[in-house]
Amino acid sequence: MFSLKWGVAAMFNRRLLLVKAYKYFDLLVMLFCFALATWISNPQLTGFNSLEQFLSVRIKLINFVLFISLILFWYMILNVFSLYTSRRLSNRWKEMFDVIKATFIGSLMIYAAGLLFKIQIINTLFLAVFWLSSSLLMISSRLLLRKVLGWIRRRGRNLRNMLIVGTNPRAVDFARKIESKPELGYRIEGFVDSTWDGTDNFFTTGYEIVSDFTGFLAYLREQVIDEVVISLPLKSQYEAASCIAIQSQNQGIIVRHLSDIFDLKTSRAIVGSLEGLPFVSNYLGAMEGWQIEVKRLADIFISVLALVIFSPIFLVTAIGIKLTSPGPIFFTQERLGINKRRFRVSKFRTMVPDAEKKQADLEALNEQEGPVFKIKKDPRITPIGRFLRKSSIDELPQLFNVLKGDMSLVGPRPLPVCDYNGFDEDWHRRRFSVRPGITCLWQVTGRSDISFEEWMELDMEYIDNWSLWMDLKILLLTVPVVLKGSGAA
Repeated sequence: MFSLKWGVAAMFNRRLLLVKAYKYFDLLVMLFCFALATWISNPQLTGFNSLEQFLSVRIKLINFVLFISLILFWYMILNVFSLYTSRRLSNRWKEMFDVIKATFIGSLMIYAAGLLFKIQIINTLFLAVFWLSSSLLMISSRLLLRKVLGWIRRRGRNLRNMLIVGTNPRAVDFARKIESKPELGYRIEGFVDSTWDGTDNFFTTGYEIVSDFTGFLAYLREQVIDEVVISLPLKSQYEAASCIAIQSQNQGIIVRHLSDIFDLKTSRAIVGSLEGLPFVSNYLGAMEGWQIEVKRLADIFISVLALVIFSPIFLVTAIGIKLTSPGPIFFTQERLGINKRRFRVSKFRTMVPDAEKKQADLEALNEQEGPVFKIKKDPRITPIGRFLRKSSIDELPQLFNVLKGDMSLVGPRPLPVCDYNGFDEDWHRRRFSVRPGITCLWQVTGRSDISFEEWMELDMEYIDNWSLWMDLKILLLTVPVVLKGSGAA
């Protein structure tokens, strides 16, 4: 028992040593990138005399104190984003994003200090070089560390002992996924559960039950366990799960629980708290976070820019509609937005004024499956309207909906209320969980040339895999599609 405790203590000390070394390394990265950004953005400091003058400025007391303050702030930012906590079970992409966010905020702080205290060497070029270089170095070092630690763990070193509470299929699946990734460095010590209807099936998996609920505490006291994972049904085993969590916590052991307690296979989960009360949120796509804020800012900036650039087209189009067809310039219709909130969307009118009343007479000619109505050679379309649709100019007024926040530049197309009433599958309605957009995967993959079912599947693909990079790619792909007039009806 003494040797086991000594081994655990030695492992803990090695981890503390590694974390401390990493903190020092990140501070050195900050100093190196600061010097690199200064050298690149201030070429006048490259000469010996200028460098001597630069050093003489730096040793002034106020500058020294300011520089030390920036180092401390940098250290605090990296800790706030949990860059020194264990990342064994976290995705490497999440760690990379955390690094980028931390370095971005740290760089902005340094830039703000430069403006506030009038530090001439800190300019926009300095900011760009410092942020890029610090991000690249810190990301590279962490990816390298993951590789090294993975190599070490595959050889049976730096391992953590894991105990899984529950023997249901979800617990077994989790254990197999853990064991399929030896680079994570986990050893499954066994399972804890009482006898139930599925116990016989569990024994066919080859795993072992090392304790029941009553013997759990005694087992925990005698064995080396680093983490306990709880996978018990919420309704019938709440008291047992709660007791096990408390017993594990009392001994300082990490407790994890499989948050998918309702078997929501396609959803993601985030942990939050309200005045100390923790909760788990399950969601599909992007519910909230800094990327959503960036998306909204991009919507505002690009839509304002587009409205300015396309203002002459607005004027010419309005005159053309008035001269060639009686009726209003804009066609306004009620559509469904995020979570089925109703809003009014405006487009340049491309049909005769009473087009909606005539739709019932044309239902037999509908070329689209499902609840939507599409006819390629719709007799209600005016001559100029056909050109406006082909060129997608009729969609331009929706930029005002983007500015208002009813829509986004990229997202599932907003559907009329009558189309929604024709939905017969609940999974189709998931498209309303995000803000609708002017363009999406449907627009760049065929538009009216694809079936309704494929359209809905493309919307689900967008929701489930959304990222800022995906939005950018869709926007770039939209340009050639619009110029060719592909799939427009």
